[in-house]
Amino acid sequence: MSQFQVNSYTDTFKIYELIEESTSSRIRVCPERGGIVIGCQLNGLEVFYLDKATFEHPTANIRGGNPILFPICGQLENKTYTWNGQSYEMANHGVARTSVWEVAGTNTDGEASITIVLRSNEETKQSFPFDFEVSFTYALVNGELHIRQQYRNLTEGEAMPFYAGFHPYFNADSKKLPYETDATTYLDYNDMVEKPYTGELDLDGMVESVTLLGAKKREIAFPVSGGARVRMTYDDIFKYVQVWSVQDKPFVCVEPWMAMTGELNRQEELVMLESGKALNANLTISCER
Repeated sequence: MSQFQVNSYTDTFKIYELIEESTSSRIRVCPERGGIVIGCQLNGLEVFYLDKATFEHPTANIRGGNPILFPICGQLENKTYTWNGQSYEMANHGVARTSVWEVAGTNTDGEASITIVLRSNEETKQSFPFDFEVSFTYALVNGELHIRQQYRNLTEGEAMPFYAGFHPYFNADSKKLPYETDATTYLDYNDMVEKPYTGELDLDGMVESVTLLGAKKREIAFPVSGGARVRMTYDDIFKYVQVWSVQDKPFVCVEPWMAMTGELNRQEELVMLESGKALNANLTISCER
């Protein structure tokens, strides 16, 4: 039997499980709930937090796993933006995380992987008036989760604005954690003050998130439950990392974003993808024990 397997089963929704026996690693993906990874066991340790009740509720925002943020990260003021003179409403973090993704294929040759696709439709166009195709390949190999992304603009004759990102929830025993990053400051959304980053963040008592600023290296590492350390590496287009938690919940969210919250209103750092073009990006999550 190959060390790589891709299985599927039903647990409220259809789940695809990527398995690498040699590293005791398993990735669980639910395409119909926003293409989300709900489980990420690397080298025998589950690093993702999941509130299963929110996953099982068909319209609830999932608290846990790794929600996909597209075409925006974060919030828009009054959940509204204007493009080409017309106003649109868009929920927090965009349309991808509430859409049903299609399975394009699976693979067990040299890795355990699944490719899923989201295409624009009449529902997405109510919030985001562009034709697009987004494909993700989740690949498990060498005890690491690789998320290979492609964002394609199918809109004829018009560039497509977007800024994508991720919202992974990691199991954590403390709100006060050291983050290995070369960021120099952070914007504290609790009081809107930019503060020096001194090697750790204490989210205890914070309601809003913070955004790490000034990082040159596109990677971040931090401790998680179980005595392990998670490391994320990502492409240069992910300029910011958002860090957030909820009081009395055993998780921290460490989120690579292409732009800061509200960017579709500011329109200063938008990714403008030309008609017919595609943008490829990668994110890797590993666990050091």
